Amino acid sequence: MPYQYKVVELREKWLGGKMSGDKLERVLNDHAAEGWQLKAITGADVKGRVGPGGVEGLLVTFERQV
Repeated sequence: MPYQYKVVELREKWLGGKMSGDKLERVLNDHAAEGWQLKAITGADVKGRVGPGGVEGLLVTFERQV
């Protein structure tokens, strides 16, 4: 069966200035309710909306069967 993938960028600022387990848990559970399964979590510099610099964040990859 074919798979579909989704990558969600979570910036440190979006998580409240630090990596919050509660907020990450909410994101995981919200996607699980839509049938997405966690595939990987990767730490990365995620580009902000303004300016060339990046901020620390996470790339959260989900997978589900189509």
